[in-house]
Amino acid sequence: MARFGVLLSSLGSITRLVPLVFSSSLILLCQQPPSNPQAAAYAAQSISALTGGTPLRDLTFTGSVTLNSSGSETGEATLRALGTKESRMDLALSTGTRTEIRDAQTGVSLGQWMNPNSTSGHYAFQNCWTDAVWFYPALGSLTAGPSVVLSYVGQETRNDATVQHIQSYQYASGQFPGPTPQQLSTMDFYLDASSLLPVAMIFNLHPDNDAATNLVTEVDFSNYQNISGFLVPMRIQKYLQGNLVTDITVSNAAFNTGLSLSLFAIN
Repeated sequence: MARFGVLLSSLGSITRLVPLVFSSSLILLCQQPPSNPQAAAYAAQSISALTGGTPLRDLTFTGSVTLNSSGSETGEATLRALGTKESRMDLALSTGTRTEIRDAQTGVSLGQWMNPNSTSGHYAFQNCWTDAVWFYPALGSLTAGPSVVLSYVGQETRNDATVQHIQSYQYASGQFPGPTPQQLSTMDFYLDASSLLPVAMIFNLHPDNDAATNLVTEVDFSNYQNISGFLVPMRIQKYLQGNLVTDITVSNAAFNTGLSLSLFAIN
């Protein structure tokens, strides 16, 4: 009987231990994976090349634009960003102003568009996972924010130039119906192998009613020039499914001017 009591006591210890081990395993499984060191190093060097090591809080780009979303329109473009979560693009076209805003000041990433004919709408949630500041990678996933995971894909040839290819996604724990945050937030960056300046980035957008359908979006950066110590891509071209939809030629740039958060508020 004494032996039986010892056995029960031992089994009790084991059964108390099993949940602890299982719980520890779950904690490990839910931890954010680390970024690849080589990818993180390239990203940091790219940020340094763009900013010259100067802390960047906000920016304003102005220039000309050709918009090919429905026919071809030309006009003036103003691109603004505050931190990594707030961006605003205003296109003054012959038919009126087209505005696109990304805003996360409520703690949730949101998006809104406004057309010249006064119609407006909000982005579907699946289109708010990629970088808000798509027009200047120094304020995007390359900064390796707290939820960003970077991986190194390798050295490649792109448009006859050698590039370093790194990939990012936003980590979020939990279970999600449909495509995961990792899938919705994945972005590919192509950095010039010599200067490590971004030459292109690719990500997916999605129809408002279908998060599982990918619409390949590419942004190309070229003709970098030094303005106030920052290297600015004077040509920014955005493609959707291989078609050029927005072609911006930057003529001026200003940095750290103290932009107000209210500029990015979504109604």
